[in-house]
Amino acid sequence: MCGIAGVLSLDGEETTVETLIKMAALLHHRGPEVVGIYRQHPMAIAHARLSIIDLAGGLQPLFNEDKSIALICNGEIFNHVELREWLVARGHTFRTGSDCEAIIHLYEERGLDGITEMNGQWAFALWDNRARRLVLSRSRMGVRPLFYTLAGGKLSFASEIKALLACPKVERKPSKETLNQVFTYWSPLPGRTMFEGITEVPPGHTLSIYEGETNPVVQPYWDVTFPEASESYAANKSLTETDQTKFAAGLRELLEDAVKLRLLRADVPVGTYLSGGLDSSIITALAQRYATGALETFSVSFTDNQFDERHYQELVSKHLGTAHHVVECTQGDIGKALPEVIWHTEVPLTRTAPVPLFLLSGLVNQHRMKVVLTGEGADEILGGYDTFKEAMIRRFWARQPESKYRPQLLSRVHGYVKGLNTAGLNAMQVGFYKRGLTNTDDPYYSHRLRWDNTSKVKNLFSADFQAALKGYDAAMEQELSHWITPNLSRYHPLSQAQYIEIKTFLSTYLLSSQGDRMGMAHSVEGRFPFLDSRVVEYCNALPPSLKLHGLTEKYLLRKIAHDLLPEEILQRTKQPFRAPIRAVFSSPEATDYVQELLDPRQLTATGVFDPAAVARLWNKSQRELMPLGEVDQMALVGVISYQLWQRQFCETFDTHLQQALARPMEVVYLHD
Repeated sequence: MCGIAGVLSLDGEETTVETLIKMAALLHHRGPEVVGIYRQHPMAIAHARLSIIDLAGGLQPLFNEDKSIALICNGEIFNHVELREWLVARGHTFRTGSDCEAIIHLYEERGLDGITEMNGQWAFALWDNRARRLVLSRSRMGVRPLFYTLAGGKLSFASEIKALLACPKVERKPSKETLNQVFTYWSPLPGRTMFEGITEVPPGHTLSIYEGETNPVVQPYWDVTFPEASESYAANKSLTETDQTKFAAGLRELLEDAVKLRLLRADVPVGTYLSGGLDSSIITALAQRYATGALETFSVSFTDNQFDERHYQELVSKHLGTAHHVVECTQGDIGKALPEVIWHTEVPLTRTAPVPLFLLSGLVNQHRMKVVLTGEGADEILGGYDTFKEAMIRRFWARQPESKYRPQLLSRVHGYVKGLNTAGLNAMQVGFYKRGLTNTDDPYYSHRLRWDNTSKVKNLFSADFQAALKGYDAAMEQELSHWITPNLSRYHPLSQAQYIEIKTFLSTYLLSSQGDRMGMAHSVEGRFPFLDSRVVEYCNALPPSLKLHGLTEKYLLRKIAHDLLPEEILQRTKQPFRAPIRAVFSSPEATDYVQELLDPRQLTATGVFDPAAVARLWNKSQRELMPLGEVDQMALVGVISYQLWQRQFCETFDTHLQQALARPMEVVYLHD
């Protein structure tokens, strides 16, 4: 795991070492050990290393036999052992024990088609000096980030946007369209960033550009697919107990192998995150079977009982015999850490959930661990989210829209929310869920309600900002459709919802703001067995009833875990990872910066939000006896986090850069 950065000169001007040093300095948290630099005009690259495989010999850039190909990679190739055997048999010579060296020889052997042979989580840059071609690639599910920009006669790329902002002539201009997306989908659409002119390589895509060209070619090599509904229904209707057992055995075998690869293919100790939910508990149980000694497990607990899951975490840890570590989060802890979290997410948030995960990776770092396995991805591929249940119930209700009884099924979905009447929905709640009820032909039916609800946050935009965005909502939906398969309407309704969740939320938020960025902020690599492409493809092809069985989510996953976990964990319903919001911004640790950011003069200067509307929201949040609904809480996080983002990246970025450059950094020059 590392940070990568580089510049391809398109105008003939050489990239200076100073620029590479600045870029690497801003990625120090991703690779704190050593920076490798390589320059051979028109290419210049830098690699900040966090050593996990081949600790002594894996310094990057890596080269082929005659050094005509140079590679820097952020991530891991888990099937590198098998690839190495095949490539050696084909006559290739390996210079190191690094897993990433397999990428170079695959490219020599099969060109860009070699990428499809890799099982891993990667973002790499490869320079082919003979062909004078730069290739950027991102793994199938988008676990690791990779950004690029065309500015000042250069194509610059990096693992994080902040490194690009250190390049000459790269502007720090906020994208109002992307902010509009964040306040609709909770995160940017694929490829988008909060900066105009800076783009992210989408998951499952490669970028290729030759010297002398001015426009890169970005192409997919893999995409998420599901069977057509007719096939799904046929499988649904013919399922027997024998069929279920067969499907369960197939999932268990693939998942177990995915865990083994991610646990054993590392030259450093590997631990796990343990939330107390089904997903992380299964991963931990499988990992414990192959760990040498007691497995190290790490959890977040909260002083606020509404969010705390420590009972379940301790239950699993005791059952499995792990060496367990816990970081307890107060509202003040979250308030204190939020500014640093925004520096790492590089995008405003509408929830505080990333902050405890930032604190959790700090705990892992304190225990001198570099790698953890996590349960992310199970909800997307095995039907775990409440969104999926809501859509299923609403479709059932839509067949009899005037029914008084069908909507009451929705009261069983959010039982974990404090104060919710689980005996039945009141008239206001029924009215909320009834919006767009019969529009079941809408390809975004499963998510439209959530998106429309989140969009209410945009009522806080200033008149000028709203005017600047006028008409963009329609264009935004066209942009969304670019990333959605035309076959969506042919999928089973559950598959439609899964596809949309994966495309609009998994890599853009969950694996970014709650995943890679929070782990790498403390030099901790997350590995995700559920997102092994073999597991993903297998689960996508499963009959929908093996995922969402009635209102039982992740049905097949529960079947394979009976010999692994306590019954109390197996019977738990999904509880989304949530964190306090309202009390966070009233804590002493946050009061000073919140009051400063929400000062009407500061809001007016930023120009995005209406100071009077924000003042009303803030005053409402301070009246403890007044309920603060989900939209208001999202709005509060959104306004404060955007104001923090604006300050850090548009106003005080040069200060952050100087602080990064002041940090000691070992630099090794290769083939310069």
